[in-house]
Amino acid sequence: MRIRLARPEDSAALLRIYAQYIHSPVTFEYALPTEPEFAARIGRISETYPYLVCEENGGISGYAYAHRQAEREAYQWNAELSVYLDAAASRGRGTRLYRMLLDILPLQGVRSAYALVTLPNAASERLHASLGFRTMGVQSEAGFKAGAWHDVAWFVKDIAPHDAAPRPLLPVSRLDADVLRRILDTRG
Repeated sequence: MRIRLARPEDSAALLRIYAQYIHSPVTFEYALPTEPEFAARIGRISETYPYLVCEENGGISGYAYAHRQAEREAYQWNAELSVYLDAAASRGRGTRLYRMLLDILPLQGVRSAYALVTLPNAASERLHASLGFRTMGVQSEAGFKAGAWHDVAWFVKDIAPHDAAPRPLLPVSRLDADVLRRILDTRG
């Protein structure tokens, strides 16, 4: 198993994984994006945040990424996390990918990590609890998909001190390449 930074040319493989969720309430997106749209997303997110893929047995078995939690400038020290795994992937991949994100994000200046999880989702709820996330609240009937209204749980984890006068968020591309490589090698 190898974990590395995603590239836009990974879009076809990542879409195959994402397609497994598109008709479920795991994602609130209704239609599967096109490959060029997905490649553009990967490129746009990767300009600032870590976007990771898990490679094994000659293919990609999962991916996870961070992105801006909210648009206003004062939110720049927060990040929202997402993870998607191939149904055939062995256990523990989501935890490894998330741990890497949680190792990288503080180096960028992120203070709090968030996740939104459509309920019920026992596997995702266990993942977040096992990594020290706490339930911040539940948004009732937040989205309509697959013929029903679904609640969404908000999870949060503080990953760095909330000091006064934080420096602006550092894009992942500006992190020390050796430090980033060590994180990827250690967790992978």
